[in-house]
Amino acid sequence: MNRFTIVLSFFVLFQSALAAHAELPSATATTVNQALSSGKPTVIDLGARSCIPCKKMAPILEGLAGEYRGKARVLFIDVHEDDAAARRFRIQMIPTQIFFNAQGKEVKRHMGFMDKADILKELKNAGLK
Repeated sequence: MNRFTIVLSFFVLFQSALAAHAELPSATATTVNQALSSGKPTVIDLGARSCIPCKKMAPILEGLAGEYRGKARVLFIDVHEDDAAARRFRIQMIPTQIFFNAQGKEVKRHMGFMDKADILKELKNAGLK
């Protein structure tokens, strides 16, 4: 195997690994406001990319965002990058998930890791059909 093939193989494997661990981009205040006025139930996960439970939740949130696209909004905010969001939502610990109904009203707040089944349950309580 020549050097070019080895480098190319490494690059392809590296890109595949990155794609497998895709994460939601950190939402901005504008994105949050649009989600809360979208008429769809919304969950905002406030955490940090360096937080272990937050890292474990990342693929769950990414999957839910894709699975329920058009039916619910799933957002992530890295509070280490956006301390204004931490203040706005009065975050005491990370991760914190806040669920909003279709009218943008907070209906549930949870602190700590949350699995897919529990997130779905709360989204349904917030109006997901």
